[in-house]
Amino acid sequence: MNARLATFALLTAAGLSLMAMVPYLANAYWLALGISLLQYTVLATAWGLFSGPTRYVSLATTAFFGVGAYTVAVLGEALPWPVVLAVAAMLGAALAVLVGLSTLRLSGVYFVIFTFGLAELIRQLVVWFEVNKSHVLGRYVFVPVTQALIYWQLLALAAAVFALGWLIARSRLGFALRIIGEDETVATHCGINTTIAKVTLFVISATVMTLVGAVMAPRWTYIEPSIAFNAMISFQVLIMALLGGAHRLWGPVLGAVPLTLLFELLSANFPNTFTIILGCIFLVIVYLLPRGVVGLIERRRETSVPVQRRLPA
Repeated sequence: MNARLATFALLTAAGLSLMAMVPYLANAYWLALGISLLQYTVLATAWGLFSGPTRYVSLATTAFFGVGAYTVAVLGEALPWPVVLAVAAMLGAALAVLVGLSTLRLSGVYFVIFTFGLAELIRQLVVWFEVNKSHVLGRYVFVPVTQALIYWQLLALAAAVFALGWLIARSRLGFALRIIGEDETVATHCGINTTIAKVTLFVISATVMTLVGAVMAPRWTYIEPSIAFNAMISFQVLIMALLGGAHRLWGPVLGAVPLTLLFELLSANFPNTFTIILGCIFLVIVYLLPRGVVGLIERRRETSVPVQRRLPA
């Protein structure tokens, strides 16, 4: 087991080293595409950290993403970059605690509706503050962060979120969350504090999403609420996680990579009908792959086991 773990660690380190060389080897277009791939990989994986084991469908991704982006827009020129990221992470975590304690008692469609409304509520509050207090509707972002630095920061976040997910899955918290996902009533009777478990993982997931928004903010020179709190981000992340399979740590990557490439192609060639095509893709995924690509692979493995047992030795 230790040998396998060491081999996996070496392969992972080698893969990360190769990926870190992309800004030196790729032109501006491929670097931008790499940034998009990493952005949605981290967002979908962070979404799966919470929603995968608990089966709570959250549409609040854009709320935390927008908080991170606007933190950079407001504080980017006033504070050093590491401090800005730290402030964004703390704001995202504080918002997640507040939302988690007040809403994670909900379930099913009620939780979905609330998280979608949360993003819209925060967007409207930002609009109100900008118009009535700061007397601007958007802000320019001038920070000394290059596209290459954005790429490396997202790559570091990707490595961190996978390592974090691996540790959580093997912890008591991960075990408790899997029981909650199967039957929350049973989890309560087993002595699991479901509120603390759900809020803890919700905060971790939301903090990662907030950091992604903060890291991505310098990519735009101008940010306004409609950009930072774009509801399309939540739906795209949801579709990616469902396509890959949110119940496995590596599942969302299988959805994030192909769909990012597909969305890039569709938005460039069909800008007026992009949302219609996105809705059709969502329906197809839910109907044909209810447990994602990972579920399809697992089902094929399960059906192949009896056949293998019948084969002569």
